[in-house]
Amino acid sequence: MSLLDKLLKSGSDAVKASVLTDSEFFKNRIETHTSIPALNIALGGSLKSGLKSGLLMVSGASKSFKTCISLYMVAAYLKKYEDAVCIFYDTEFGATPSYFKNFGIDTDRVLHIPIEHIEQLKFDIVNRLKEVTKKERVIVFIDSVGNIASKKEVEDAIEEKSAADMTRAKALKSLWRITTPMFTMREIPCIAINHIYMEQGMYPKAIVSGGTGGIYSSNDIWIISKSQEKDGTELIGFTFTINIEKSRTVIEKSKIPLTVTFDGGINKYSGILDLALESGHIIKPKNGWYQRVDKITGEVIDRNYRAADTQSDECLGKVLECPKFEEFVQKKYQLNASLIQENENATVVDVEEDDDEIA
Repeated sequence: MSLLDKLLKSGSDAVKASVLTDSEFFKNRIETHTSIPALNIALGGSLKSGLKSGLLMVSGASKSFKTCISLYMVAAYLKKYEDAVCIFYDTEFGATPSYFKNFGIDTDRVLHIPIEHIEQLKFDIVNRLKEVTKKERVIVFIDSVGNIASKKEVEDAIEEKSAADMTRAKALKSLWRITTPMFTMREIPCIAINHIYMEQGMYPKAIVSGGTGGIYSSNDIWIISKSQEKDGTELIGFTFTINIEKSRTVIEKSKIPLTVTFDGGINKYSGILDLALESGHIIKPKNGWYQRVDKITGEVIDRNYRAADTQSDECLGKVLECPKFEEFVQKKYQLNASLIQENENATVVDVEEDDDEIA
């Protein structure tokens, strides 16, 4: 018996070990694709990527479409798995049943749990998830962790104490430290909405609130910004840009636009025309119009499209089917494992920050 075989058979009965090559946590990982290519790119750097198990933190200022983006992914998950359930932890009470129904979510499959403080959230989520097996399909949605108080903060208010609460960041860090392995080992995606604040300085930067615990534990952190969409002087909607603050699969600092109009809702082909033009060999402009061209010969293979007409299955839908376009998207957005390997000899110093200072 080899040393490896001996070690596989030893150890605690409660811990399951396997050779890394055969580890079930890295083979055939479940991904839930959405019908919006821009979201798939943000989730994994590819048109074919999707929502995975683990923590996804969606952050941004007020009215930056955080809840709607999150509900769109929840809807995709529940649509893929007919027996799936969403556990919805609610601290802000802004996402009403009509919000869920607007995204095609059956509210009878959503468990609504109002939460008053962080410790209550931690205790409840641990007790519920310990009953879930890996074969059962559950998605967790928290709206939000950005404005949730700690238990001490609540108790101080009841006792009319005005001392600053220095426990919140540590309580949040404990929450993520406990739940992160549970999400991964049970194949559970968790989408948590968070807030941001602007650091001081000449060029202020958006900072995700809540201390370092959520930053360390998250597989992905998005910071959503927005800009106006106008037809002349009339406001017709907004473009919400997903800024990749952290990701294990997407190149950080990537910016992925998502256009939403008051009349049409989320544009399925948000950002795809610009990517196709940037690729240089799939869509070409001509006198204010656009032509779809052969990826090899460069010859025009389709009629001229006006800008508005490109946002269709006939035009950009066919672009999405082009393997060359998928290669271009992956090269632009997907984190290449070889880049990590090239720096494997680098010296890394990890310093544990003091959450009290951050708080």
